[in-house]
Amino acid sequence: MAEKIAGDWLFAPETAAVMKALKAAEGTARFVGGCVRDALLERKVNDVDIAIDVDPNTVIRVLTEADIRVIPTGFAHGTLTAVKGRRSFEITSLREDTHTDGRRAQVAFTKDWKKDASRRDFTMNALYAEGDGTVVDILGTGLADLNAKRVRFIGSANARIQEDYLRILRLFRFHAWYGTGDMEPDALVACAGLAGGIAKLSRERVGAEMLRLLAAPHPEVAVDMMAQTGVLS
Repeated sequence: MAEKIAGDWLFAPETAAVMKALKAAEGTARFVGGCVRDALLERKVNDVDIAIDVDPNTVIRVLTEADIRVIPTGFAHGTLTAVKGRRSFEITSLREDTHTDGRRAQVAFTKDWKKDASRRDFTMNALYAEGDGTVVDILGTGLADLNAKRVRFIGSANARIQEDYLRILRLFRFHAWYGTGDMEPDALVACAGLAGGIAKLSRERVGAEMLRLLAAPHPEVAVDMMAQTGVLS
């Protein structure tokens, strides 16, 4: 039997209204990322992200026709914020990165769900769910890693980090919140070798990541690994 997520947010009237409006785009819309991950872990879902295999202009049109407010928060990257009642939803068209500079990416829109999943950072963040909550593990490893509390990069750790050096800090933050036991050796080696890339990040982003890491119930292992790999300094 296919795994399913649940939660008040999933079947809230606002969620249903947004998903119904997106059907008019004649594509497929799925929940993605943190809301799927946290729902599977039965944790509180704060942000609802939706991926859709149509272009952002079409998304704007169908939402506007359904009297749903749209904010073009990241239009160049295919990301829009839909506001219905007191709830907001971040909707992003499927995309692949065509060029990265260690922080920002140039993107191309696609209809290929595997390409969209492959551009993400960790396997547990590449989980999708249909409107009824049925989980879709496109890469085939996200559910297993989530259940094992294993924070693992998608594909090459080196490649994922060089696309965005913030992922070094995200690795340790995610381990603090979702991991257990030893961290992945290849990820630690990559972080140690590429730690210099953190200099590309703004102090605000570094500070925000560290505060979120330290807010975890038991951040000690992650912080210790940061020290051992030279990332903490």
